[in-house]
Amino acid sequence: MAPFAAGPRNVRRYTRWMTTTERPNTLEPAQIDGLVDMDPEAFRSAAHAAVDLMADYLASVETFAVFPSVEPGAIGPSFPKEAPETGEPIGSILADYSRLIEPNATHWQHPGFLAYFGTTASGAGIIGEMLTAALGQNAMLWRTSPIATELEGVVVGWLRQALGLPGAFDGLITDTASTSSLIALAAAREVAGVDAAARGIGGRPDVGLMRVYASAEAHSSIEKACMTLGLGRDALVKIPTNERFELRPDELKAAIARDRDAGHHPIAIVATVGTTSSTSVDPVAAIADIAAAEGLWLHVDAAYAGAVAICPELRAAFAGWDRADSIVVNPHKWLFTPLDASLLVTRRMDALRAAFSLVPEYLLTLDRETPVRDYNEYTPQLGRRFRALKLWMLLRWFGLEGLRRRIRHHLQLTASFAEAVDAASDWERLAPVPFSTVCFRYRPERLAADENALDAANAAIMDAVNRSGEVFLSHTRLAGRFTIRLAVGNLRTEARHVERAWELLQSAAREVAP
Repeated sequence: MAPFAAGPRNVRRYTRWMTTTERPNTLEPAQIDGLVDMDPEAFRSAAHAAVDLMADYLASVETFAVFPSVEPGAIGPSFPKEAPETGEPIGSILADYSRLIEPNATHWQHPGFLAYFGTTASGAGIIGEMLTAALGQNAMLWRTSPIATELEGVVVGWLRQALGLPGAFDGLITDTASTSSLIALAAAREVAGVDAAARGIGGRPDVGLMRVYASAEAHSSIEKACMTLGLGRDALVKIPTNERFELRPDELKAAIARDRDAGHHPIAIVATVGTTSSTSVDPVAAIADIAAAEGLWLHVDAAYAGAVAICPELRAAFAGWDRADSIVVNPHKWLFTPLDASLLVTRRMDALRAAFSLVPEYLLTLDRETPVRDYNEYTPQLGRRFRALKLWMLLRWFGLEGLRRRIRHHLQLTASFAEAVDAASDWERLAPVPFSTVCFRYRPERLAADENALDAANAAIMDAVNRSGEVFLSHTRLAGRFTIRLAVGNLRTEARHVERAWELLQSAAREVAP
């Protein structure tokens, strides 16, 4: 792990900070007996130092191990058990940040982060987050932040057009796809005539067992939304998939028919474009036909892959999603937005409002004749962050063509890796590669008949690669088989990082599973 040691670099950084700050180890007057915030000039000095730390981190993040060499519970004892009674110098705080925080983080900004789905905080997005924090807006009402409210509408419109969706879609920005999908399913419940917002659903024989349909490969957030909305996990009907891990429309139609015959109450279908395990693409157009025929809400989960739709030539995978009632795309995944930012667009903003609107007297806007949009009426939360600012900044900095260029590059890197796997006699790909994720495993001839041994070998290979510190991979199970996933989506990933991942995988296979 020596090549990834962070200590010496942090010492240099802190030394540089000390030379540009007057009193790094002295308390400010406001800390001693003040009744207000940090002095603006002290803030300026501390902020400059913090920006230096951030810029140095981004410049040299590759010197860290992607995943720190620590075990659960090992970090907490490094911190005091109680908060300090008196303030501490900002120099000491930032020094401890360099000593304790950075080295013990999982480095999502690292170009070797090839696990899960990448979340990269771009420079423009980080600056947007900094300005967001400085403004301190609570975007719950128009009057609590006119700019946050109206810029959100602008950014939603920009993204909607960039994705090629028609003007019938409107929407808002939430924190994550989990929240976006929950809001969409709450709206579906209202449209189904349940009136859950007013009457609830408990103890109501008139409601029956409500049903939501999704692929067996759908994200767990859909099941969790059913739990949270009081529908229960039993309400989610997991539809079987084909050999490409895509939802089978014939099975969907049959499941709906069975539930109607049993007296149940179907309310929604969830189609996924880019499932979490394999990034499979459900046949959205065929599913939209079924939703229309059955009178069911159609929600499309494109949290990961939706960003690809900004490339017009790549929209075939999204055929039919323009017929959905709601769609979620996460800019914090593949549009390089600092966590968190999830775009929820819908044709039925009225249904979202029906599900969540509650306006007591103290939230009314009384001094404006023009109607206002208060976004809290469309979400479970009252308080809301000004997420539109960072999106507005990065969309302007990159430009749509700049974002497209990077997404196309990631797709090319992924295709090259998939070709290498396909060409290797001892490795096999376990799923199609519609986007930027490759699902594969080591499968030498001598282990081919023993699935348990294959699972153990691949788990050991992935662990060895991750412990190298150079790259970080994740796993799933497809058709019951342990599957290694390599997902390209990090803004800083280059061809050499993907090539190095392949070298490490082959080396680990020779060492741990000879």
